[in-house]
Amino acid sequence: MNRAYIGAMMELAQEDANVLHLLADSGTGYDELFGRSFPQQMFNFGIAEENMVSAAAGMASVGKLPFVFTAGAFLAYRALEFIRDDVCFQNLNVKIVGMGSGLSWSSLGPTHHTTEDISVLRAIPNLMILSPATPNQVRACVRSAYEHPGPVYLKIGMNQEREFFAEDYQLPQNGVDVLREGKDLAIFVTGSILEETMRAAELLAQDGIEARLLHVTTLKPFAQQAVLQAAGETQRIVTVEEHNIYGGLGSLTAEALAYNGIGAHVLPIGMQDCFAKGYGTHAAVRRANQLDGAQIYKKIREVWP
Repeated sequence: MNRAYIGAMMELAQEDANVLHLLADSGTGYDELFGRSFPQQMFNFGIAEENMVSAAAGMASVGKLPFVFTAGAFLAYRALEFIRDDVCFQNLNVKIVGMGSGLSWSSLGPTHHTTEDISVLRAIPNLMILSPATPNQVRACVRSAYEHPGPVYLKIGMNQEREFFAEDYQLPQNGVDVLREGKDLAIFVTGSILEETMRAAELLAQDGIEARLLHVTTLKPFAQQAVLQAAGETQRIVTVEEHNIYGGLGSLTAEALAYNGIGAHVLPIGMQDCFAKGYGTHAAVRRANQLDGAQIYKKIREVWP
C-alpha cells in the first residue's frame, strides 16, 4: 500500500504545487522517489510527530495542502492533542496518513500497532476517517482525501495486500463496497483484514451459508443505511476488524442499530479489549490473535452452527 500511496501522491503533486508530503523519519524508497521528483514539496521533520502535525496546521492555514505521513501509532496516540487542537478544532485542510494499520507492524509489537486508533479519533469533530483494504482503494482514498475540504485520517496497510478492486476503482458515495451477495448473514469488514474475511466467507459458502460481504472504507461519516438494510434482510450481522471491538467497526455497527431501534444479532470479531499477542510476520500475528480466515470462520460457526 505504501507504493500505491506514494504513486497517488506523486500524481497530486504534479497537478497541484500546494500538495506537500511530510515525514517523521518514516520514509521508504518510495518517498525518496517522491523527494527526487518534488524536492520543494517534501519535508522530513525527524522523530517529532507532534511538531510535524502542528507545522502541517500552519501550512494549511496559508493555503498549502499537507499530507502528514508516518507510523499510525505515532500519529493517533503520540500526536493526538495536536490533531485535535491544531488541526480539527481549526477545521484545517490537513490529511493525516497512518502507515501500518492494525497489526501490520507485526514484528515490533503492540507499541507500534494501531488497534485503538479508530476508537480514539472518531470522537474528534470535523475528522473524516478512511480505512482502505487494498492498493487500488488507497489510490482512490488519497484522491478523496485531497478533494475533501477538511481534516482526514487515512490508515493504510504495508504488507503487499491482495487486490480485490479494479484499477479504475472509485470510492462509492457511502464508502461501502459489496464484494459478495448473500441472504443468510452480512459480514462488515474494514481494512486489509478483508483478505482473511474473504477466506472465511468462502469457507461458509462450502457449508451452504451465503454470506453478504461488505467492505467499509469510510468509517466517519459512517454509512448507517447499509447496516440497517443488511439487518433488515438477514437479522445476523458480523463485524471483522484488526482493531479493538470497543469503539471500532463493531461499536459503530451496534450503535447504528440501537440508535435506529433495529433489532439484530451482532457478532463483533476483532481484538477483545486486549493488546495483541506474539511477534513475527503479519500472518503469524493474525493467527496468534485468532484473526486469520479459518478462525474468523470458526467464530461465526460457533454462534450460528
